Amino acid sequence: MVFTLEPHDPTSYRRKARMITFIMAGQLLIFGLLFAMLLTTAFGQSLWLNVLGGVLGLLATSAMFAALRDRPWMQEVGYVWQLKQHLSRINGHLPALHQATGEDNRTALDILAFYHQGLAQLAAFNGREPSDDNESRRIREHRVSLGLPAEVERFDPQDLHAFKRH
Repeated sequence: MVFTLEPHDPTSYRRKARMITFIMAGQLLIFGLLFAMLLTTAFGQSLWLNVLGGVLGLLATSAMFAALRDRPWMQEVGYVWQLKQHLSRINGHLPALHQATGEDNRTALDILAFYHQGLAQLAAFNGREPSDDNESRRIREHRVSLGLPAEVERFDPQDLHAFKRH
C-alpha cells in the first residue's frame, strides 16, 4: 500500500500523543489492577494471578487502542506511527539504496528522498529542528540533475524488494 506524506500540525500531534499516552497508561493500570483483583478474589492470592491480571490488562488496553485507532482524533498519531514504520523499513535497506544511487537508479533516489523528507517531518513532530544534512542535500541535487523533482511525496513499500537488505 502506497504511503503519502501528509501535512499535520506538530504541536497538535504532540498534545494528542501525550494525552493518548496518559490515557492508555491509566487504562493499563486500572485494567491490570482490576483483572488482578478479580482473579485473586476468585482463585486466591498468587503472584502468577497478579501477573496474569497485568497481562490481561495489557491485552484489554491493546484491544481498546486497536478499536479506536481509526477514529478521526487518532489520525495524526496513526499517521506518525505508520511513518515511523516505513522509515524503519527503509533504514534496513540503506546500504543497497546508497549503492544504487551511484548508478542513477530512479527508484533508489525516490526512496531516499522520501526517507529524508520523512525524517525531517518526524523531527518536526518531535519538536526538534529538522537537520538538513549533506546526504539529503546531495540526494536532492542528484535528483534535480537527473531532471527529477527535488521532493517525493509517496512511497511504495514494494519498491524495496528490488534492493537487497543488509
